[in-house]
Parts: sequence; C-alpha cells; structure tokens
Amino acid sequence: MQTAFTPEALRDPDTAHTEGIVRKCVHCGFCTATCPTYVTLGNELDSPRGRIYLVKEMLEQNRPADRKTVTHIDRCLSCLACMTTCPSGVNYMHLVDHARVHIERTYRRPLPDRLIRLMLAKVLPYPRRFRLALRLAALGRPFAGVFDGIKPLKPLAAMLRLAPAAIPQAPARPAAAVSGTRRVAILAGCAQSVLDPGINAATVRLLARFGVETVSPPGEGCCGALVHHMGREAEALGFARRMVDAWVSEIEGRGLEAIVVTASGCGTTIKDYGHMLRLDPAYAEKAARVSALAKDVTEYLATLDLPVPLQPVDAVVAYHSACSMQHGQRITSAPKVLLAQAGFTVRDVPEGHLCCGSAGTYNILQPEISATLRDRKVANIETVRPDIIATGNIGCMTQIGSATAIPIVHTVELLDWAFGGEKPAGLGAFEPRSLPVAAD
Repeated sequence: MQTAFTPEALRDPDTAHTEGIVRKCVHCGFCTATCPTYVTLGNELDSPRGRIYLVKEMLEQNRPADRKTVTHIDRCLSCLACMTTCPSGVNYMHLVDHARVHIERTYRRPLPDRLIRLMLAKVLPYPRRFRLALRLAALGRPFAGVFDGIKPLKPLAAMLRLAPAAIPQAPARPAAAVSGTRRVAILAGCAQSVLDPGINAATVRLLARFGVETVSPPGEGCCGALVHHMGREAEALGFARRMVDAWVSEIEGRGLEAIVVTASGCGTTIKDYGHMLRLDPAYAEKAARVSALAKDVTEYLATLDLPVPLQPVDAVVAYHSACSMQHGQRITSAPKVLLAQAGFTVRDVPEGHLCCGSAGTYNILQPEISATLRDRKVANIETVRPDIIATGNIGCMTQIGSATAIPIVHTVELLDWAFGGEKPAGLGAFEPRSLPVAAD
C-alpha cells in the first residue's frame, strides 16, 4: 500500500513503525474472511483492511481522530485473526495499538464513555478494588435492565451481568517443589486472581508434582494488557516496567527457567514487552529478556517429560482456543495434545478461528457485538456435544460461561485433575467415569 507520510511525521519512531506496517498491506482482502466484526457487520470499515485505511489517513495527516475513525477502531476486538490469515505479514497488532494511543491523545469521548473507561482502567487492574467492585455489583445487578434501555449506560448493564454472583475464596497456596533444576515465576495477575484463583493454584500443584518450583516475585501486579488495549499508553508502560523490574530481580537473583502465564491475553502482551519498551534505554534490553522467557502454561508443560496420568478422565472436552492463544501467541496444538495425553477426548470447535467476543473489556464496551459473537461461539461449541469446555483465558471462560450450561474450566485445571489433583470447582456435579491407568 502506498503511503504519503511527511518526513516530519516519520521522525516519530512509532509513526515510522506504523508506516512500515501499512506498506506491507497488498489489499488482498484475505483478512476480511476471518475478521469477526466484518463477518458479523459486513462493513468494509469494520475489517482489518478498512481500518488500515482509516489509520493511514489519520496518521498521514497527523490529524486528531474523528468520530468515524474512533467508531470503527473501537469495534476492533484485537483478536488478531487477521495476522494469522495475512500472507504479507502485516503486524496489525502494533498498528491498531498505535491508533488507539493516538485516539486517546486526540479525541474527546462523550462523558459517559470517558467515565466508564476510567472506571475500568482504575478498577480491573487492581485486585482489591476489583473485589470490592464485584461486591457492589450485587447491589446494582437488579438495575441492569434499566441501564440497558439507556444507550450510554449499556456498558454498565453488561458489566453488572458479567459480574459473578459469588466471589471465590483464594485457596491456600500449595507448597512448591523443593528447589531443584527447574524454577519458574508464575504471573499472579489481576482480574483472574479475583475471578478464579483456583487456576494458578492448580498450576502450582501440577508443576510441583513434576519437580518444578514456582515463585511469585514481590512487586508483581497487572501486566498492563487491559489499559494497553484502551490506548492508555503511560499506564500500560508503567505496569510493564513494574513487571520487568520484579522478574529481572528474580532472574538475576536465583534464576528463572521461564515466566509462566495462565491467562493467554496477558501472555500476548508480556511477549510484546520488548516492542513496547524498545524506545526506553533503561528497559529495552530487560524487557526483551522478559519477553523471551514468557511462556503460556501449556507451552511450558509441553517442554516437560510428563508421566502417565494418575487418574485419566473419561470426558469429551471441547477445546476453545482463545484468540490471544492461537493468533496472538500462535500456540495451537500444545493444549490439545496435553489434554489428549491426560486421557480426555478432545474435540475442535467449528469456526474456531472466530472470537467469542470477550477480548478484555470489549464485552463491556461493545456489548451488542460481543453478545452476537458469544452466541455464535456457544452454538458452535454445543454442536460437538462436549461434557466440558476447556480454554486458556479467564475472559473467554467468563464470556462463554455466561451463555451455556456446559461447564467451562481452564485447561490447566483439567491437567491438574488428571495428574492427581482435585476435580476443578467449575465442574460442579459433573462426575465422569475414571479410565484405567495405563501400565508402566
């Protein structure tokens, strides 16, 4: 694609990087076939190709974002299916991230939108605040229908409906394996640590059985993904620097083999720290080091020589590959192979490349499109008639779980169960037959 950025504009390194991305686009349109918003809305401007044109025009002219551009960029899920499909290697993720930063700097949103975004940015990344907000949501839930009838307050209604009826208690942290040849850090996280602390607990138990010590370095917090995708660059980079400092201190102290992440949305962002902090001389090298060590939990488990499962389970599992897993991190086979090795019957979901509509805060900020995508995803899942749904991202678990009676749990919880752990709490009364353990 031809560009007309001025020499002055290209002196900005982010703009220069964006221009290089735009130039790779050859207008082929392959991205439109896999873009959830284009498939749903049928509008060229709600496709990656259309958004590339909008971003190009906005940044070439170095003009403030207008309502039209903001509308179509806001509708983007950042699912990155377009990057998996693109034959030209267009890094749409970095392009849309830059566009969102420009929008945040130059566009004044309507007051209700500003307030809701501010609330999300100041609550979700902070576990104590988030836990308190969930308690308060119980009081506001009866008013969700009222808010639904007022267009600017639809995100508030979606927020109240997504809030769980009960907040799980954080389980006691299991004892980690005695220090040995393998040692990893595990991301404590923010929203997931409140919504489902059992995920990390299962990870620690599972790794301990395999002789891997896990640590949570002091100073950890939110990885910055939530505010990063809202264009709040200063906050996102602040979170990233804090995480880099915490992990590098541990790396330089007793050493780490990997940084294990159990929320794939966080993993995609952490693996991009090297790019996000590339212009910061104090952090560029350290951030790249952290990105290189970051691994999804299934990606890390695939490097271990796993034993025969202690209690293989006779259950059909529909594996939902989160967009941040399959498109953001390009991890597609490891979770399914691990589940199959653990004794589960694994089934792929039709239209598995399409997003479920969660996408961080998307199911709050774009509730109508999100609900359409969720219902399509659930309908596809139910066609394979699974006993259980497995996925690697807490947002997908919340989104899909809100529209189906099929229990949905994290992949690592099922693996922990099969290798001697307790049945995941999210399975409720589900009791499958146990399979005979294979002889050594």
